[in-house]
Amino acid sequence: MEPGKEAAVRVVKLRAVEATPESFAPFGQVVAGGSDGAKYGPDDAQLDLTRGIPRFYLMRLENQPLKFSSITHHANVTQCLGSIGGQDWYLGVAKPSLVDGPSDEQSGQGQDGRKPVLCRAGHYYLPPDPAEVCVFRVSGLKFLKLHRGTWHAGPLFRADAMDFYNLELSNTNEVDHTTHRFRKHDGVTFVVED
Repeated sequence: MEPGKEAAVRVVKLRAVEATPESFAPFGQVVAGGSDGAKYGPDDAQLDLTRGIPRFYLMRLENQPLKFSSITHHANVTQCLGSIGGQDWYLGVAKPSLVDGPSDEQSGQGQDGRKPVLCRAGHYYLPPDPAEVCVFRVSGLKFLKLHRGTWHAGPLFRADAMDFYNLELSNTNEVDHTTHRFRKHDGVTFVVED
């Protein structure tokens, strides 16, 4: 969308899909409980916390209705999110789109003509394609591990407030928080149907 031009915003309805290890694989992992003493393996969260000091904390979120018009990624960490108590929640996602630079031969331009952007955090990415955004429902006692660079919107939920645990880096929100605004750049906003 051209700067200075206001266009009608198109509302896109997305049907939520249950997050399973298979359905969520392009975006990260779904991790469920296991028995104490089990050896580390592929069903455990495959974390990359090497680029800073890990931060594991509880966060209370309020008023996160089932709609979004922006999406965020973190280029330096594999973030983990889960609800305390196992209540249902939702996460809008798009595949990671980190690239090496403006002329990255492998993915220097998206199929829809999107060009790499240099963000203030110092890395390049292709803006997410609105047509590739999807939403997952997370039910029960499990959490999501997002691949490094996975675009995400949420957690979203129906309750007035929910508590979540979050694993990222100590400075993720200050130096590694890249946001794409669909309303501004693509004239789109999303509503979750379930």
